Amino acid sequence: MLDSSLITSLTDLLGADQVLTSDEQVADRRHDYWVLSHLRSWAGVFTGRPGAVVRPQSTQEVQAIMRLASKTNTAVVPFGLGSGVCGGVQPDQSVLLLDLSMLNQIHAIDEVNLTATFAAGVNGLVAEEAVAAKGLTIGHWPQSIAVSTVGGWVSTRAAGQFSTAYGNIEDMVYSLEVVLPSGELVTLGCAPRAAAGPDLRHLFLGAEGVMGVVTSVTLALHRQAEQRTYRVFHTPSLAAGLEAQRLIMQAGWMPPVVRQYDARETRRNFKEWSVKGDGMLMMVHEGPAGRVAAEVEAVDALAAECGLTRADDQVAAHWMENRNHVPSWEELFDQGLVVDTIEISGSWTTIEAIYDQAIADVSALEGVVAVSAHSSHAYRTGVNLYFTFAGVSDDPQVLESIYLACWHAVMEATAAHDGGVAHHHGIGRVRKNYLVHDLGETGVALLRTVKNAVDPQGLMNPGNLLPDA
Repeated sequence: MLDSSLITSLTDLLGADQVLTSDEQVADRRHDYWVLSHLRSWAGVFTGRPGAVVRPQSTQEVQAIMRLASKTNTAVVPFGLGSGVCGGVQPDQSVLLLDLSMLNQIHAIDEVNLTATFAAGVNGLVAEEAVAAKGLTIGHWPQSIAVSTVGGWVSTRAAGQFSTAYGNIEDMVYSLEVVLPSGELVTLGCAPRAAAGPDLRHLFLGAEGVMGVVTSVTLALHRQAEQRTYRVFHTPSLAAGLEAQRLIMQAGWMPPVVRQYDARETRRNFKEWSVKGDGMLMMVHEGPAGRVAAEVEAVDALAAECGLTRADDQVAAHWMENRNHVPSWEELFDQGLVVDTIEISGSWTTIEAIYDQAIADVSALEGVVAVSAHSSHAYRTGVNLYFTFAGVSDDPQVLESIYLACWHAVMEATAAHDGGVAHHHGIGRVRKNYLVHDLGETGVALLRTVKNAVDPQGLMNPGNLLPDA
């Protein structure tokens, strides 16, 4: 429980309307969008809640809150809009939850230098629409864009659906303003590029709230594309589609969207356009008209070289219209189902082995009724895979066991073939004990050392990101 004197001090500092303490007031901030938190809540076994929620409206208020937290040795969990899917938010009553959604100011849009500065709580779609009104784009389109914040993008090291051309969030961040656990303020990044020692922005990119509080973000922008067109191909095998992706990327072409679906996902998502036994490779091309034309011509030739055949480009238009629709977890629980996605990455020479082992191992689990995969982010050096699984049971405890077994199988299959266990959703609680696969024991120890140096009291988002000791 939080000390009543702290609540009084926070109320004096912020006003009663910015300090929430009742069960009703904090109900929608008890956890993020992690399936397991929702399953436990649905089953009535998750009863946790933060001790209080505070809603600062300025960086200065965040600093004052962190000074109070440091003085009273109170744990703090930063919170944007709660769209994270890995269990990064799970406070108990000893914790102060820092709701940043009122830090929603658009500070500046610079049309000459192509930058925009947003307070961390700005809704992602609001940010994109603000720059779009000036003929610009951030180029960051996560599925959660309408229910996530700019600060959340940074804190989870997010990737958007158009990443193959525009990059991931780390490629867009120009500068960060961060409140440290002590309440001190630091601004990192002041020029297009710097060789001023290690890039300290990366201490907070992907830190998931364990290092400090991101309060403002300046992003580098793009001018809106002159032209957009689509290409969709039937893939006779997973290998053929992956080889086409490799050749396209290594030739230097960068369609913003490159998505390949295995045969299972093709049937499920694009039944009207599917061919029995085939998967599908879909691309969105955009940019200057001349470059788009050249890219499409080159992609057509490379796809044909790999044995791909043209499909109906309407598939891509259909995907564009429906790409952000996600059913609620509770709708699925009511049907006795638990469903989730797991995104990993691997090199071109290992990704098929990861796919084969993960599909086989998850399929063999009792209670699993479906498992499939698609890729959605491609690079010169490799590609990601996005596994989807479904388990069935009338017993919520069994559903949880199935869920954790599926995650374990995919994490171990990925690690067995030297893949990366997290591509863009982050670590949270669901992946933290697999982080050693990416960092090694020495890397995990180094991360702990950095965490302890930045946050010696261990105040920031305890239990998240770092593996259990």
